[in-house]
Amino acid sequence: MKPLAPVSTIARITLGIGFFVLFIAFWALLSYGGFVPPLFLASPSRTLFAGVALFTEYNFLRDIGVTIFRVVGGFLIAAAIGVPLGLAMGAFKAVEAFFEPFISFARYLPASAFIPLLILWAGVGEAQKLSVIFIGSFFQIVIMVAVIAGATRMDLVEAATTLGARRGGIVRRVIVPSAAPQIAEALRLVLGWAWTYVIVAELIGATSGIGHMIMDSQRLLDTGQMIFGIVTIGVIGLVTDFLFKALNRRLFPWAAL
Repeated sequence: MKPLAPVSTIARITLGIGFFVLFIAFWALLSYGGFVPPLFLASPSRTLFAGVALFTEYNFLRDIGVTIFRVVGGFLIAAAIGVPLGLAMGAFKAVEAFFEPFISFARYLPASAFIPLLILWAGVGEAQKLSVIFIGSFFQIVIMVAVIAGATRMDLVEAATTLGARRGGIVRRVIVPSAAPQIAEALRLVLGWAWTYVIVAELIGATSGIGHMIMDSQRLLDTGQMIFGIVTIGVIGLVTDFLFKALNRRLFPWAAL
């Protein structure tokens, strides 16, 4: 192995699967070997059976659909507002000077701390769940997009100005195309964070969703269902991540040049 040296696709897939195999083997060793009592760590087979029961007896597909709706809904609202604002901050220093102090302050506030207030303001319905995801995602998106847009090469901006481009044209034809691949990558990362926010939101005052199922399982001391719920989140996140990467490569082929 050499620093920053690429690996083949087959090697990447093999190494990735290999880690999962080792992880499951270590999990099986702890559970089947009796090192951890079943009350605290269900075995892989028990977790699998618990997952089958969730799908066949407890309509777990509905919980998955509800959670995905909340994540995607809150994330899209945050991105629809945060990306344009971040671009404006990165492109125009006056806009950055106006918004950046507050955005930098707000992005350190934990979204979970707003849950009691959001329950008072919006109740325990979907508005509260979407608001938690929005708060957790919006400020991160804005600051990341602003940094990316602000790092656009000045020689490209100067060349566009020399060729007669005006302010709006520079933003549309230089800054946005240059920053778009990295913005898409930033959105992919923030989408992963959004999954943590939705589970926190569903732990309180929810009647459906993966987080609600995990809380119900905790009350019943069913670690198999809890682990299966956590694994389900990871699988959905992994699939979403691969789809996001594939979409980025298709939309921004020049990023690989």
